[in-house]
Amino acid sequence: MTQLPPTAEDLAQGRAYVAPGVTVYYDARRCVHVANCVRGLPEVFDTAQRPWIQPWQAPAERVVAVVRTCPTGALHYALEASEPERPADPTTVRPIPDGPLVVSGNLSLQTPGGEVREVRAALCRCGASGNKPFCDGTHLKIGWKSGEAPTVSGETGR
Repeated sequence: MTQLPPTAEDLAQGRAYVAPGVTVYYDARRCVHVANCVRGLPEVFDTAQRPWIQPWQAPAERVVAVVRTCPTGALHYALEASEPERPADPTTVRPIPDGPLVVSGNLSLQTPGGEVREVRAALCRCGASGNKPFCDGTHLKIGWKSGEAPTVSGETGR
């Protein structure tokens, strides 16, 4: 049976920041401060400002492009009169050395609160997250190590 992709309601988790043409949703419990948003569009994602997310500071298409780079799923978007974010195909799972599993695709995650439909997530590997199955950065606080060596660009693993 083919699983339908998440709906706009599935992805609209967290606080909403509304601008003409786009709404950005931020779920602080899932943010592990990768900071792709801050580096990618600092005029919209500025932790020195209040509110720190100001989607009206850039065209909706640019905001959406940066939100899609959030590997944890802490950020999502809804475009006015448009389909919700489409999941990656195929689904990918990438372990971050000394960190979470970064997963993207058509996801159905079992949580203590029930099933969560997602397109991007960072999943806990250390076992100590207070927001399981999602990573909440606890691995850094407890010094958890995955035992994997970081790969260098171009390294073949030989």
